[in-house]
Amino acid sequence: QTQLAESGGGSVQIGGSLRLSCVASGYSASYCMGWFRQAPGKEREGVAAIDADGSPRYADSVKGRFTVSQDNANNALYLQMTSLKPEDTAMYYCAAESHCCYYCKGSWYGLTNPDFGQGTQVTVSS
Repeated sequence: QTQLAESGGGSVQIGGSLRLSCVASGYSASYCMGWFRQAPGKEREGVAAIDADGSPRYADSVKGRFTVSQDNANNALYLQMTSLKPEDTAMYYCAAESHCCYYCKGSWYGLTNPDFGQGTQVTVSS
């Protein structure tokens, strides 16, 4: 049985920082992981992921401010968020998938139909 456990959201002021954590269990050895977010009234979007070659990938809106990292030994994925802006306010979801498809239509760095965690709220305000 697969499971994703997220933690680390919260409320911060503009320019603040937060670190999100996600621990995965029950996935195949070749699983892929990433972070998505969904703001009120908007579609869920990919934020960061680890590409097939191990490189971190980011949405343009967070490049230079967010850092994704993976701890394979502990099946964990992290998202360090700095210089937070009000537009970063959203529910953040950890995503994982056992059978990654990096070249499939609609894939977000291997994630085409992933499982999502329960989500953790990030709120950035002045």
